[in-house]
Amino acid sequence: MSRHRQRQRERGQAAVEYAGVIALLLFVALAAIQLGVAAYAAQQAGTAARAGARAASMPDGDGQAGLAADAAVSSWLTPKTQSGSCGDQITVSVTIDIPQVLPIFDFGSARRSVTMPCD
Repeated sequence: MSRHRQRQRERGQAAVEYAGVIALLLFVALAAIQLGVAAYAAQQAGTAARAGARAASMPDGDGQAGLAADAAVSSWLTPKTQSGSCGDQITVSVTIDIPQVLPIFDFGSARRSVTMPCD
């Protein structure tokens, strides 16, 4: 086989390899972003639970846990708050669904609970 004919057969090989590598790098980058979003949602759930428990532990704090938790979280996340009534202490649990960057990764939800003494 002549050199000219072999060059024609290999034409475009670099472009195909480049496209494959770019697709792989894009997938890895999106997977890293998904892990960051999951960690951020878990952190926000903890912040919301602390804010909700703090608000609910105040003397007039009945029903304030959900409002305080909503205010403590980024607007693009939606917390679901559960709290009991204030006796000696109150426990507030916050669950946040983790948004999906890639549909193949499903991290579910992040849940955090905080217990504080009532005033």
